[in-house]
Amino acid sequence: MNMKISKAALAVVALGLAPVSAYANLPGPELSLWWAFPFAGILLSIALFPLFAPHFWHKNYGKVALFWALLCAVPLYIFFPARTSTEALAHALLGDYIPFIIFVGSLFVVAGGIHLKGTFVGKPGLNTAFLAIGAVLANFMGTTGAAMLLIRPLIGANDKRHYQMHTYIFFIFIVANIAGSLTPLGDPPLFLGFLRGVTFFWTAAHLWEVTGLAVLILLVIYYCLDTVLLKKEIQENPHFGQVDEQIPIAIEGSQNFILLACIIGAVLLSGFWKTNVEFHFLGVHMALESIVRDLIFLLAAIASMLVTKKEHRQANQFTWEPILEVGKLFFGIFVTIVPVLEMLRAGHEGAFSSLVALVTNAQGEPVNAAFFWLTGMLSSFLDNAPTYLAFFNLAGGDPQVLMGPEAHTLMAISMGAVFMGAMTFIGNAPNFMVISIVQNRGIKMPSFFGYMIWSYCILIPLFLLLTFIYLI
Repeated sequence: MNMKISKAALAVVALGLAPVSAYANLPGPELSLWWAFPFAGILLSIALFPLFAPHFWHKNYGKVALFWALLCAVPLYIFFPARTSTEALAHALLGDYIPFIIFVGSLFVVAGGIHLKGTFVGKPGLNTAFLAIGAVLANFMGTTGAAMLLIRPLIGANDKRHYQMHTYIFFIFIVANIAGSLTPLGDPPLFLGFLRGVTFFWTAAHLWEVTGLAVLILLVIYYCLDTVLLKKEIQENPHFGQVDEQIPIAIEGSQNFILLACIIGAVLLSGFWKTNVEFHFLGVHMALESIVRDLIFLLAAIASMLVTKKEHRQANQFTWEPILEVGKLFFGIFVTIVPVLEMLRAGHEGAFSSLVALVTNAQGEPVNAAFFWLTGMLSSFLDNAPTYLAFFNLAGGDPQVLMGPEAHTLMAISMGAVFMGAMTFIGNAPNFMVISIVQNRGIKMPSFFGYMIWSYCILIPLFLLLTFIYLI
């Protein structure tokens, strides 16, 4: 028995440490649309179970995510060589999921230790100011960092409001997505572009106008909507806004800002510091700078737990449930998305060839509006970072060309990947986290499809306007 176990262990180690040149991708051109079934299944589960079977879902969402993950992983081992399947899943889990959950989790823990106390009354001016501040911060600390920092004080400011669902929906639109499009720190797709040669300030130079217009329009719409709803609320409750005690504004747990700076610095470090040292395991390239970055994330989270007073987290009503929900569900998403991304990478030879054909005209020239909408709509349901890379490569993959003669194409891809993450619950990681935190505080939020009604009614007309002004 011990000899068998030893041989099995040695086989796994040998497979992991084999030369990276032996790595073989899944054959994307050979994959039929049936391989997208588990991914569609987990999306529909996220959409429908909370609506029709909420009690079952809240107790079993982790098991549901595992079911769909196995429904994808087991056939991979049946129909493809074990090495190919193992390395494909390893790329998804070791290369993408684990760094993703470490980053999101560290921001969740550190931002959860910062408590903004004081007497805040959620009126249109204050709420709009929260959204505007979040729009600025999203470009320096990422959409996830800005969302985790501001969502709790925003909830506190509106805890006496009856009508508050719209506030968190617009928070997702602006802070968790659209505003983070001006620097590689803002959103993961832009950081991947930065790693592939897009200069740090290129996005700010080319997207500041379109991003500014989009954010301004959304802030105006929100302010008008919140004003109307507040007037209705005051009619129902004439005493709204009266407080028994005026608490001075103060920040507790401010040492966590230093830890946030460490996390931001680690992201920048991994982009600028090139050691040329790599470790290979199961076909996954793990650069030394990336490992150091993730270790800094973990150390920042641990330090936050150690130095933050318990009462500060209690004041934020901090619980682990939101990050556990994100971790379990995104595990299923990252596994089931593996064949879908390979089909997308296959381009004209894959099952999505009819969609890919839409991004070029008869002369082979890029259709920028199509790049925007296809990158965006796929980013709404797929992970926006690999979707950005797929269309970045489809547009030629040369950063110098894309930053120069074909700058509008790179604009379209960047806008689509970042802006349209706001279209669904799962379009961007902070979307799901914000919704989970809000619901955890007992506040009603729309269902998966209910949220899409909001996003499609508000964002589709906005994106059509931006397309007409900037991409046609």
